[in-house]
Amino acid sequence: MTTLPSHPRFVSLEGGEGAGKTTVLTALRSALAAEGGEVVCTREPGGTPLAERIRALLLDDGSHEPPAAETELLLMFAARAQHVRATILPALERGAWVISDRFTDSSYAYQGGGRGLDAGFIAELERRTVGLQPGLTLLLDLGVGEGRARARDRDLARAGDGPDRIEREQDDFFQRVRAAFLARAAGDPQRIRVLDATRPAAAVAAEAVAQLRAWRAAR
Repeated sequence: MTTLPSHPRFVSLEGGEGAGKTTVLTALRSALAAEGGEVVCTREPGGTPLAERIRALLLDDGSHEPPAAETELLLMFAARAQHVRATILPALERGAWVISDRFTDSSYAYQGGGRGLDAGFIAELERRTVGLQPGLTLLLDLGVGEGRARARDRDLARAGDGPDRIEREQDDFFQRVRAAFLARAAGDPQRIRVLDATRPAAAVAAEAVAQLRAWRAAR
């Protein structure tokens, strides 16, 4: 696994569809904000105006031809390179906490595990264009069937919102994504902590806050 510098105020959230990352992000932001100081919450792909435009291309509903797997990966890293330089690093340099809904682990899971692209190629892009990793990553894990059912319920609750291009993939794709996430966690247990996301959202959020506090105390 790629070894890159990590930053102690940089936290990422990972997981498959419907894992509840938004709820956990809100809980972490509240816990950190209560201590004072700035907390920057961001997402991938996206996090800057330019990166959000790339996000729209990546998750588009079909107004252009589907991107090749390599195109998807390179667009993800183009958005991430901009995100790191325009949002994440400036926030860390001024002393803020950064919480990102997804980061490079998602490329290993979705484009590596899901699309079958070479992990070595992803690692080289990570080294050359990203250059850092979170100090702590919380992986919200649950079965593909349950996660997709939750995502469908979420989409129904959002008037006019439906699944994006990647969310419309088949179950076997998401099984590979989940396996890749868990393999990443097994290979880097100090950074990536796995949370059982089958539990009620409040319980998962409470454990996420406890994991953050324990990790900070152990530093």
